[in-house]
Amino acid sequence: MSVLKILVADDDPQMQLALKAGLGRSGHTVTIVSDGQAALEVLPQQPFDLIITDQRMPKMTGLELLEHVSQEYPDLPVIMITAHGTINQAVDAMQRGAADFISKPFTNEELTRVVDRVVAPEVAEHRENRRAGHGAMGRPIVTQDPMMRRVLEVCESVARSDATVLVQGESGTGKELVARLIHDASPRVHQPFVAVNCAALPDTLLESELFGHEKGAFTGAQSRKIGKFELAHGGTILLDEISEMELGLQAKLLRVLQEREVDRVGGKTPISVDVRVVATTNRSLEQMVERGEFRADLFYRLNVIPVTLPALRQRVGDIQVLSEFFLKKFLGDKAPKLPSTVLSALQHYPWPGNVRELQNAVERAAILSQGRELAQHDFLLTQSAVLGFAPGGSTSIVQTEMPVEAIPLSASIERVETSQDEELTITPGMTVQEVERKLILETLKSTGDNRTQAAKTLGISIRTLRNKLNEYRDQGYFAG
Repeated sequence: MSVLKILVADDDPQMQLALKAGLGRSGHTVTIVSDGQAALEVLPQQPFDLIITDQRMPKMTGLELLEHVSQEYPDLPVIMITAHGTINQAVDAMQRGAADFISKPFTNEELTRVVDRVVAPEVAEHRENRRAGHGAMGRPIVTQDPMMRRVLEVCESVARSDATVLVQGESGTGKELVARLIHDASPRVHQPFVAVNCAALPDTLLESELFGHEKGAFTGAQSRKIGKFELAHGGTILLDEISEMELGLQAKLLRVLQEREVDRVGGKTPISVDVRVVATTNRSLEQMVERGEFRADLFYRLNVIPVTLPALRQRVGDIQVLSEFFLKKFLGDKAPKLPSTVLSALQHYPWPGNVRELQNAVERAAILSQGRELAQHDFLLTQSAVLGFAPGGSTSIVQTEMPVEAIPLSASIERVETSQDEELTITPGMTVQEVERKLILETLKSTGDNRTQAAKTLGISIRTLRNKLNEYRDQGYFAG
């Protein structure tokens, strides 16, 4: 993380010293003031990347400071800290524009995690775009496709209810955008929208993240933590990649959805919550239920309103309108038109990463074109050329990035020699995805199902390998 200039407003001398020392160890430059009024006097004198403020201070409270900052410095994130934290105060601070909320006492590690999260580039972009009224990820849902339009009509219709929505679709199709649309079109629009990535944390931490914990509930729990369900009280919670949640935690989530109350880890009494739930997944939960990997009762509880987003290859007509939208986003009024040859190439590309991949490709082309007319090679669409592959051998996979005009989009390789004089035959007409699947499964077989070794051989992460295997299993290629 980059070095930050942080303004701390707190009237407690011991807390001032602790914050300066803790943030200083991360390399940040810290300026200390004793109240909100002093903070407002310092702000015009130098630029800051972040404000950390106590809630209760003389002359001007943290909430009053937050209101001034939100009006005068809308791009400046504020973290609210207090020794008197309640869920109502936490929600109030978030509604007034606080980037995050943390209760005293807290560890330096907890503070560092909050700071890292608040200043992450994607979070900063999200805040800016929400202020501009663009919705999640800073852009509206752009489409002319009849199927996608029907999906959006359904979402806007069900948004007025409190029914749980399950959004399914491939990675990059815009599931979080749809979740945000449902929230923004609902009566809860002025209440919190809280997103939780269920695949980002191990179960032990995910339970605490969702439901919170009491001080001393487990080793390292040095203070009470308000869970995401409580923070989303009155609003909407997005459970992203819910298919990655383990069965034990699924049972606890089911109880929350049924009883509308949460039990903090180490807590003695349940806490009532009023939350609208939207869950997303890029896997088939029905197939996971059949394999015993996902609870059937939780699936039925989530699947009240099912929404399935089409892949970009199923809405080819949107490729032009999306490309032009992204070009205007990156180049403004100077955005060039797409030549017909380029548009044809884009429409024939399979887009395994869907709209997210298209956006990245257009941004790359906008940079590489340097103001001239866009050419096919500016997009650098990747085709995997399999060279010298030997399952378990010393020769690894070679990935080559070639301009889309240099090779056919249905590129195939008839015969590849391996370092063990073996042959990996790929028949003409096979898609890139089929070649990739064969490579991954053969590599996994060669390593004796050792996923760590297979991922290393393939040059991909364990998480990417796991997601690929989940896709193949959902598609019925193997039962394991």
